Amino acid sequence: MENKTIFDKKHSDRPLADKMRPLNFKDFFGQDDIVGSGALLRKIIEKDQLSSIILWGPPGTGKTTLARIIANVTKSYFEEFSAVTSGVADLRRVVKDATERKNFYNKKTILFVDEIHRFNKAQQDGFLPHIENGTIILIGATTENPGFEINSALMSRSKLFELKPLSKEAVRKIIKKALSDIENGLGGLKLKISSEALDLLVKYSAGDARVALNALELVSKISSKKIAANEIEEVLSKKFISAYKGGDNHYDLISVFIKSMRGSDPDATVYWLARMIEAGEDPKFIARRMLVFASEDIGNAAPMALVLATSCFQTVERVGLPEARINLSQCAIYLASAPKSNASYLAIENALKDVREKDFSGIPIHLVNASTNFDKERGKGEGYKYPHNFNENWVNQEYLPQELKNKKYYRPTDNGSEAEIKKRLKKINDLKNEKSKLSDK
Repeated sequence: MENKTIFDKKHSDRPLADKMRPLNFKDFFGQDDIVGSGALLRKIIEKDQLSSIILWGPPGTGKTTLARIIANVTKSYFEEFSAVTSGVADLRRVVKDATERKNFYNKKTILFVDEIHRFNKAQQDGFLPHIENGTIILIGATTENPGFEINSALMSRSKLFELKPLSKEAVRKIIKKALSDIENGLGGLKLKISSEALDLLVKYSAGDARVALNALELVSKISSKKIAANEIEEVLSKKFISAYKGGDNHYDLISVFIKSMRGSDPDATVYWLARMIEAGEDPKFIARRMLVFASEDIGNAAPMALVLATSCFQTVERVGLPEARINLSQCAIYLASAPKSNASYLAIENALKDVREKDFSGIPIHLVNASTNFDKERGKGEGYKYPHNFNENWVNQEYLPQELKNKKYYRPTDNGSEAEIKKRLKKINDLKNEKSKLSDK
């Protein structure tokens, strides 16, 4: 029977970023929240008790590296599988081999699927029966939001771990190790790096170890003894440098972009959009953030905002850059100019708080459908009033559990279309109060 996958780090033609991947936690820098000493993921890896997981995070934050550490630590057979180059036939082969290992050798198979979001939802369904019967343990890696790109059935069978952009200190340690490591890094060249060059490389890597190591490898080929700041600028893309001048990074830019829309400043909004486009930001990432913004910051003040943001996302997927810049601009300017309300956001946050913290007496029995005679005998549905049978399609009736009677979660503003909603709800509330007064007499 074959042994588990072994990753040979000694091939000189491999990129520095790949050769520097650690095979143990001692050499892994960053992501302390999930793999620091005592963290959940680290404990289940070290105890070889891994179940299916999804690793989600930006490029260069350690998703593939964590998979390689698992390959090195686990006693299971480890198979690497790319959603870019592999298809359904490859999955069938993997499952066939994994089934044989399980049945004949009682050996588990861990399947690492890089860029799992590249599989469509139907293809992702192909993993489900094999996860459920224990044939494979899945490690899926994705840079895309799992809520959009990963099958919900697959998500429910996996534990999600989110990786954040690496801290400046973590990137600094990775660069210094690459410069000193003789076996896998650039230690044999005995290169030094000026503090200015190091700071510049750390800043422009924006939490992406691969960007830092790729730039370091390239500059090592043109530098003599000490790497200078101007050499770092020379090897990094001029487009990248010009867009990120002043210390902006991926998350800083999207943050100021959103704040500009929230502040109803279309000019600032389109400027920050332009910087992100020029920096090479994924247009789908920008469009996805606008989707969230449309409900979180505008909501029912301008209901068309979500419709436009959805159309923009679909258009960006189909058109791509450079043309999609126009679609992004149109949508961003509309969102920035639209009336604002975070009432929908506050409503669900407050409702979730009550769900998590308050006792629940159950669904009011008059609201439960009585599907059978047995249900009717138990009183289900008894006393329910059908609103369409009453004037203005409304009747005084309690829909919340008893312990939350008269609780208000949604508080519409006076902005845009939400003003009309507020008027309608006030009318209903007045009628409710009037009916309550009459019943008290």
